[in-house]
Amino acid sequence: MFSLETLRREWFGNVRGDLLAGLVVALALIPEAIAFSIIAGVDPRVGLYASFSIAVLIAFTGGRPGMISAATAATAVLMVTLVRDHGLEYLLATTVLAGLLQIAAGFSGLASAMRFVSRSVMTGFVNALAILIFMAQIPELVGVPSLTYVMVAAGLAIIYLFPRLTTAIPSPLVTIVVLTAVSLFFGLDLRVVGDMGELPSTIPFFLLPDVPLTLETLMIILPYAAAVAVVGLLESLMTAQIVDELTDTGSDKNRECVGQGIANTVTGFFGGMAGCAMIGQSVINVKSGGRGRLSCFAAGVFLLFLIVVLGDWVAVIPMAALVAIMIMVSIGTFSWESLKNLREHPRRSSVVMLATVVTVVWTHNLAIGVLVGVMLSGVFFAWKVAQIFRVTSDLSEDGRTRTYRVEGQVFFASTDQFAAAFDFRESLEKVVIDVGAAHIWDLSGVAALDRVVLKFRREGAEVEILGLNEASATIVDKLAIHDRPGAMDRITAH
Repeated sequence: MFSLETLRREWFGNVRGDLLAGLVVALALIPEAIAFSIIAGVDPRVGLYASFSIAVLIAFTGGRPGMISAATAATAVLMVTLVRDHGLEYLLATTVLAGLLQIAAGFSGLASAMRFVSRSVMTGFVNALAILIFMAQIPELVGVPSLTYVMVAAGLAIIYLFPRLTTAIPSPLVTIVVLTAVSLFFGLDLRVVGDMGELPSTIPFFLLPDVPLTLETLMIILPYAAAVAVVGLLESLMTAQIVDELTDTGSDKNRECVGQGIANTVTGFFGGMAGCAMIGQSVINVKSGGRGRLSCFAAGVFLLFLIVVLGDWVAVIPMAALVAIMIMVSIGTFSWESLKNLREHPRRSSVVMLATVVTVVWTHNLAIGVLVGVMLSGVFFAWKVAQIFRVTSDLSEDGRTRTYRVEGQVFFASTDQFAAAFDFRESLEKVVIDVGAAHIWDLSGVAALDRVVLKFRREGAEVEILGLNEASATIVDKLAIHDRPGAMDRITAH
């Protein structure tokens, strides 16, 4: 609930740390926003304006203080075909629609679906992201002067050693200042931020996407908008969960969905592309001391100030400094403990984690990797639960009645075991099926029960079902056919 205490804590509880961290993040956002614009096939200012707009808006509307949102590769890669076939205006319209879809998702409570993402998938997501962050730096380390490697090494040394002297100033910020000063003082011939593209010299302004307001336009942009909305929310919610753990604090995931939607919708009207939370920048922010909403707001404001007012100075920052920072992020993001846990954790958990990593790295699509991980987790869980199942039986003293006692979960993965546990050739007058220690979950479980009952009746035995719990009784009463007219004909027809 909103209160003055919440406002003070989230905005002004860590002013100095948030402002310094925001400056570091803003400097690191510039080359990434330009790179993501290039990926999407649009002018660099589209990504830079988007990063400014999203960062500022999400600071007010998001549900996770201290998390950084801006233009991202995850959403940029989804727009390549759209931009190539239809142009920039359709990208802006798609951004607006994607935001509206995210707002709807937030209000409908879809963020609760995150509980189906297992710890193994989370670890795989983090490790894959760390690998992708490192891989993104490789172009800056291949075919470059040998001096670049010296500068990157020097940057890493400052990042890891400077905190031993003082933590008053974020070491990534010191790295940028020192390496830029050295490069300018000695006139070093190094690749700089300005080499990645022209920085805009004006602030963004409101405009309506110049597209026909027709059903045809909607059909063109809807598939792209839906994909952007899903991927953006998935990455944002996963990042929020990671920042929750890094800071030992909680966050409002549904509010985050709505916030991301508002940020994207407004950004589309200011000439920006869609974005979402950024794990790399969020980690930089947290490790630089950023904790509150002010850090994300400051990152957006500093970004605009840097590119519009101090663009000439920003353009001379050597890429080696930013590469060193991103390598630090990659190293800090990767869960090194997970390598040791490959031996100690259950094999199925390790398979899920590795499958998530391989899929994300192979496809460069976080959504596909997480989907594969969640599906594998579901399959392994169903298989494991299906093994916790057994059927025992007792024959009455007169040999006329057999009581079967079912224990465990009756659902699609255990129906074969359920059906195989009954002896239909035994001559009996009555069969009692006691499911007091079992639970029938789905249509497959009900259908298996139907088949067992009808097969015994076909052999001339009376069948009685005992012990159905309330939930099982509800689904059996609704879906079962063994007591309905013509049930025998229907069961033999399949």
